[in-house]
Amino acid sequence: MKEKSLTDRATILWRRLDLPGHDTAVLLQSPDGWHLSGVAVLAESDQPCRLEYEIACDSHWLTRRCSIHGYVGATTVALDVARSDTGEWTVGGALATSLTGCDDVDLGFSPATNLLPVRRLGLAVGARAVARAAWVRFPELTTEVLEQAYTRLSLDHYLYESAGGTFRRELVVDRVGFVLDYPDLWRAETTVRYLDPVA
Repeated sequence: MKEKSLTDRATILWRRLDLPGHDTAVLLQSPDGWHLSGVAVLAESDQPCRLEYEIACDSHWLTRRCSIHGYVGATTVALDVARSDTGEWTVGGALATSLTGCDDVDLGFSPATNLLPVRRLGLAVGARAVARAAWVRFPELTTEVLEQAYTRLSLDHYLYESAGGTFRRELVVDRVGFVLDYPDLWRAETTVRYLDPVA
């Protein structure tokens, strides 16, 4: 496969704030959509963890598939999640009816996936929208529905809410849609942007 040129990608490196850890991701535009991939290196319950992830989205930023593999402590882990064109989800190849109605995948160990609803919703300043995500819990790597809400406060600030509004954070995002500051959890250390900005 031909290597993408720099004009097709954006990259970022985050540092975890509450625990030791880093995550780096790259966003690529493809002829039929978007590809978000990265690797998170974390400590969890005093165990070293390394998780690689790859997410494919269509041109409207709807998640098509997500694969995760790596290790948590001494345990090798892997997970494959997919969404069909009709909105049916599978986890490990088995139909997951509980995830029906979800448009995004949300990785519990990474800030990378906040970009997906930010780009998909395309909110105007002052607008609010609810997003249902297939949430991959960490370190269990189990899936469940996560109800989220995004309110665009300004060009680069979003109010993020989940757990019925009991969890709230004001996120700062860059012009591509990557989170730069996720209070108490993640902060970007460096970014490189070669993609058109979010509207």
